[in-house]
Amino acid sequence: MEYDVLIIGAGVSGSAIARELSKTNLKTIVLEKEEDVCEGTSKANSGIVHAGYDAKPGTLKAKLNVRGSQMIPELAKTLHFEYENNGSLVLCFEEAGRATIEELYERGQKNGVPGLRILEKEEILAMEPSINDSIVCALYAPTAGIVCPFGMNIAMAENAADNGVEFVFDTPVTSIERDGDGWLVNGEYKTKMVVNAAGVFADDMHNLVSDETMKITARKGEYFLLDHGAASICSHTLFQLPTVLGKGVLIAPTTHGNILVGPTATDIEEKDGTNTTSDGYDHIRNSAAITMKEIPYYQVITSFAGLRATPEHGDFVIEETAPGFIDVAGIESPGLSSAPAIGEMVAEMIVDELKPGKNERYVEERKGFVRPKDLDREAWSALIAQDPRYGTIICRCETVTEGEIVDACSRSIPARSLDGVKRRVRAGMGRCQGGFCSPKVMEIIAREENIPFDSIQKANQNSRIITGKDKEGATYER
Repeated sequence: MEYDVLIIGAGVSGSAIARELSKTNLKTIVLEKEEDVCEGTSKANSGIVHAGYDAKPGTLKAKLNVRGSQMIPELAKTLHFEYENNGSLVLCFEEAGRATIEELYERGQKNGVPGLRILEKEEILAMEPSINDSIVCALYAPTAGIVCPFGMNIAMAENAADNGVEFVFDTPVTSIERDGDGWLVNGEYKTKMVVNAAGVFADDMHNLVSDETMKITARKGEYFLLDHGAASICSHTLFQLPTVLGKGVLIAPTTHGNILVGPTATDIEEKDGTNTTSDGYDHIRNSAAITMKEIPYYQVITSFAGLRATPEHGDFVIEETAPGFIDVAGIESPGLSSAPAIGEMVAEMIVDELKPGKNERYVEERKGFVRPKDLDREAWSALIAQDPRYGTIICRCETVTEGEIVDACSRSIPARSLDGVKRRVRAGMGRCQGGFCSPKVMEIIAREENIPFDSIQKANQNSRIITGKDKEGATYER
């Protein structure tokens, strides 16, 4: 099989690159080791669209963060994923920290971030009354926002697939070899160019082709997710003063009406180490109490951990490491915010080299999911008349209908697992975390994908839900 471009990784960076390349007539393929897009770093993060004041001026992080955050609002309209421009505050609770606030403000000015202001106590408490009244000052970034991270990733991947990019799942990359003027991947895929967007595994891919070794450290971040009932505690994204390990523990709304509290920042050796810990959650509680004392932890509906791909030298690594091999590595925060700009940058590098023509059939807009619970009664009734499956509620916590789940299973990149459905239409994302709706969702996936019910997975191949039949092989005495 021969291609012009092969992308390793279907996270938000790989999908953004794929979408940009789908505007050309290049034959592009994406290889992903997991069973779906958005299965690694991209699925478990804060969902923050950073304004761009934190990165050191002149770095790729600074340039791509500002550009990406400017692109996302329009992309959200075109690709139909959830985004809100809610603004952010970096909070300072001691006068000694004012110098850091002023430094961030100056960085933001140099990076071209519009609208930044330093606020004093009275104005901050008027905006966010639940903040501890020991607050001294804050940096306000009105252009910051929040986004559904899986919604954005899936939307870009679907749009790429709709426009001809091929996605292959359950396919880890194990070998990359020179093949004439191009590359041979896994002994099977011939390609002119390779893009390494493998997240925390990007160093492994790089080291297959380069004598100059790369080291990516997995930095674990643990989070609490609070139920909709906690939504009133804040409307802006609330940061503490950043440290060398990151932006610290934040409290932020999500685009779906929840509250996120976290993350920790722990460097680990295991690149799949997404376990949660009591020590991590103790740290979150203690740190978040600096921002806000009355956090309703009794409304926690789930906890989780994600991994950040931390590079050795602090900045994103986006460069042609070998002829036709482009590293897109070390894409830690603000990687989500930067992703559209990363896609743009890498696509330009490839276009300059391969000089393709345009995809004359390119369709810019991606069809979004219909959300019946957001419709008025008349519009929902009309939808049910058109398709009765939109009248059957499967997930009660999030009011998700059968019609939405069927839609998720019938896209160019279909949902094939419980988590795949969950990330697309939120069945199982609510208070009971799938306790009631999972069996019915499994039935729908099995029916729509024409696969056995007992083969349905939670996520990857190691997450089978049904492992046998109850009392199978049992004998009974009378």
